Amino acid sequence: MPEVTKTLKLHLVDPNAHKRRKLRETLIAYRQALQAAFDANCTTQSAANDVVVEYDLSGYAKNALKKYVPQLCGGSYDADDLQDDHPVKFTNQGPQLDHQPQNATEWYVKIPHHEDYHLWMPAAPNPDQRPWLEALHTGDAEMGECRLLERDREWSLHITATRKVEAQSVSDSVEPMPVGVDIGDAALATVCHRDERGIPSTPDIFTDEAAQVRHLRKMYFTATRRLQRRKSERIAEEYGDNLWERIDHIIHSVSRQVVEYAQQIENPVLVLENLKYIRENMDYGAFMNRRLHGWAFAKLDAQIKYKAEEAGIPVKRVNPRNTSKECHACGEKGTRPEQATFRCTNDKCWVSKYHADMNAALNIADRYRSGESQSQSDRDSGQKVAGDDSATDGASLTGPQDNQADAETQQETLGTDAS
Repeated sequence: MPEVTKTLKLHLVDPNAHKRRKLRETLIAYRQALQAAFDANCTTQSAANDVVVEYDLSGYAKNALKKYVPQLCGGSYDADDLQDDHPVKFTNQGPQLDHQPQNATEWYVKIPHHEDYHLWMPAAPNPDQRPWLEALHTGDAEMGECRLLERDREWSLHITATRKVEAQSVSDSVEPMPVGVDIGDAALATVCHRDERGIPSTPDIFTDEAAQVRHLRKMYFTATRRLQRRKSERIAEEYGDNLWERIDHIIHSVSRQVVEYAQQIENPVLVLENLKYIRENMDYGAFMNRRLHGWAFAKLDAQIKYKAEEAGIPVKRVNPRNTSKECHACGEKGTRPEQATFRCTNDKCWVSKYHADMNAALNIADRYRSGESQSQSDRDSGQKVAGDDSATDGASLTGPQDNQADAETQQETLGTDAS
């Protein structure tokens, strides 16, 4: 199975004055140690260690220096001098990722400062690289060397990631088989396709998992609100983290089963809705918005995407406009008398009542079959209108803090009212 390596860029979100000072201290100490070891012409790791050990750096930065300096001094690079803008390098054991899908800023990264101190920083990734971060977070990709950079007073962490991707060998003469995936409230995911005769197949509909997540969400908001009223913030935070880990496990399991469904089909193409459109024009009222925002829609979408890529299955996207309102058989707009029920209003259509999420999944697959595939970055006027049942992500909770008592209060997240 071939391996693919990619460099992931995470922009560190608005570090406060304290964190900027600590990042700057790390950068200055690293460059001083690098210059000293280079001036001493350290051609071996042992010689480099004797120099860098005196500097106030984490072991992860020192170990990276011990490997890097001998390459500069007569090794791979044989440099004549040093530039003054070297990034801070860390071995892969140092930085860590944390994912808090309930937060406005979902991703956090741990930056080593020195032996007994590190900084947890909110981080914004490149949206196109989100599946790779999911793979790193779940252990399906391996972290390599990391680099801390400052450019124009903006800080970022670059992470090298490697994962295995199964090469799919399918004859060019075999037409791709689109498999539609609908993510919503009544069912966490519904995956369905048409067989060679165009007849809808038996779908996988994850309604039980949706109920479990709703239950965990309700537990979270009820229990943590009570604990916070009793000034038990630490217990509330630990309790909330435990519940979100259970939700993460459900999302991980569902995404795996969606890909396994596609793997049973010859030459499959997983078809998802374009997230750009789903996030706009959604207003179901306070209760439904709170429920939908808790689904971590983008997290489930990203896990499906990277697991599919790992299995060698291409992923395509279509405009989600009216996927839940149009009849998959005749194309007429229907009604939703119940959350899980679609009714076609065309008297000549054979469809009277149909499972709403299965209907949406078939529409998603059919849009790709008709040539309506688009990239995630495409924009036009077709948003998914209010009344569709797809979910979105983001809620108002807090993320990891620094492990130092004098660190300033972590960033306050903005999002949906979690009361």
